[in-house]
Amino acid sequence: MANEMKKVDAVIVGFGWAGAIMAKELTEAGLNVLALERGPHRDTYPDGSYPQSIDELTYNVRKKLFQDLSKSTVTIRHDASQTAVPYRQLAAFLPGTGTGGAGLHWSGVHFRVDPVELRMRSHYEERYGKNFIPEGMTIQDFGISYDELEPFFDKAEKVFGTSGNAWSIKGKVVGKDKGGNPFAPDRSDNFPLPAQKRTYSAQLFAQAAESVGYHPYDLPSANTSGPYTNTYGAQMGPCNFCGYCSGYACYMYSKASPNVNILPALRQEPKFELRNNSYVLRVNLSDDKTRATGVTYVDGQGREQVQPADLVILSAFQFHNVHLMLLSGIGKPYNPMTNEGTVGRNFAYQNLSTLKALFDKNTTTNPFIGAGGAGVAVDDFNADNFDHGPLGFVGGSPFWVNQAGTKPISGLPVPAGTPNWGSKWKAAVADTYTHHLSMDAHGAHQSYRANYLDLDPNYKDAYGQPLLRMTFDWQENDIKMAQFMVGKMRNIAEAMNPKMIIGGAKKPGTHFDSTVYQTTHISGGAIMGDDPKTSAVNRYLQSWDVPNVFVPGASAFPQGLGYNPTGMVAALTYWSAKAIREHYLKNPGPLVQA
Repeated sequence: MANEMKKVDAVIVGFGWAGAIMAKELTEAGLNVLALERGPHRDTYPDGSYPQSIDELTYNVRKKLFQDLSKSTVTIRHDASQTAVPYRQLAAFLPGTGTGGAGLHWSGVHFRVDPVELRMRSHYEERYGKNFIPEGMTIQDFGISYDELEPFFDKAEKVFGTSGNAWSIKGKVVGKDKGGNPFAPDRSDNFPLPAQKRTYSAQLFAQAAESVGYHPYDLPSANTSGPYTNTYGAQMGPCNFCGYCSGYACYMYSKASPNVNILPALRQEPKFELRNNSYVLRVNLSDDKTRATGVTYVDGQGREQVQPADLVILSAFQFHNVHLMLLSGIGKPYNPMTNEGTVGRNFAYQNLSTLKALFDKNTTTNPFIGAGGAGVAVDDFNADNFDHGPLGFVGGSPFWVNQAGTKPISGLPVPAGTPNWGSKWKAAVADTYTHHLSMDAHGAHQSYRANYLDLDPNYKDAYGQPLLRMTFDWQENDIKMAQFMVGKMRNIAEAMNPKMIIGGAKKPGTHFDSTVYQTTHISGGAIMGDDPKTSAVNRYLQSWDVPNVFVPGASAFPQGLGYNPTGMVAALTYWSAKAIREHYLKNPGPLVQA
């Protein structure tokens, strides 16, 4: 029988970026806050202690910081006619676990959002007409504007210690010829730190992009370009370009993470408690299903505990937020046959394409150095910065060289036709390793009626609960966009005069391959919006059905973005927290009337 714990004002499920931000905001509001994290305690020490932390076999190959798929995973199928099978080996996407969640192992690319992508459907219908959006594509507006979110982007950057070069501040252009992005929306303040130094690969990319008429800029990076103390008093050291960001805890305190940037301040808060190894099974609801009474979880000793709370924050990874809502009966599950229901709809991913340029031995790129957020990008084909009219697809893509450190086990590009082992393989590796660079078209992925999440009828997790089922495949729009983007990015690659270019776009008929890493930028399933018939949460990330449940995270995105999602997740969480503090706590109930 479950043991009932002492009631708290707010319980937070998942302690990544969204959970840490919510915990700080709600304790500042005077609430007693408990955070439940399914994974173990992690921190810069000991997880980021040098030299153990720069161990590719432990972290990138054996996936130490990532979700344990033997306890819980998702099942995957391409379409509704198939039987889904469990995702048993981490490959295509890498959910984090433990203190900091994916915020501990992320790369550090820290974008805002293109304003067009916040009103995606409205913008396309206004510019191209309603018939331009393909049948079965379910993109929609976020229900919030860039101007409303701008102060929260600024707040997050000051917490993260983000490095970058602004284009315009309060309407004044300041970034021309200084590495700013001419396509970026206006800002209220500069980045906390100047942009990181450019690797040689980034310099080559910038020169080539300019030569073909594009507009290169420095990536905004949550890897520090110098020492920094954030708004919570947390200290960061300057990045040394060690090349071990993505998949690793930073031993230099240089990569923003909940562990480095927020947890030190929360440790000073007597109203805050973090319980690790606490696997939440469900949100408990009142008899009429209109109010959450707390959560039930399994602790580190395998005991079932009931945690009462007045406010429940679901701030776990995208999959887990949707899974918990479905398991708990919060919201109506999505039915793709009728296109009705909200929980599980508009699941989206990332439409990534990669090219690698191989040079002769006179061009040395030193790919073993790098930082997760350092690099140079172009936005000429992102969002709607170009005319989609004659092209026949929806969505855009930034291109970039983001040299994060090419590893000696997993990062060895060789020309097509090279044997997988032996003396010829070794010779090819020696020829290419220090003489190559990699560039990505980081395509926005759209949402479709055919791509969705629900509960699997066949497979269960270690606690006897149905697994989350992912029905997902690439659609015709994805293929068209990828092929166009790779063609434009190839112009940059060819301008560098390499001896060979390898890689390319998806071909027609390509299916989603769960065995090859793409990104961990998964979104949707509990999307925000203005209409409870087509969104699971309102514009403040509050459940339409259970108003004392808030659901921050990429699960709220109605479709994927061209940019990495973390900056948007952070800004939306601060936006939601402000609404809770200034409105909900004074008058608990729906913040938006349906």
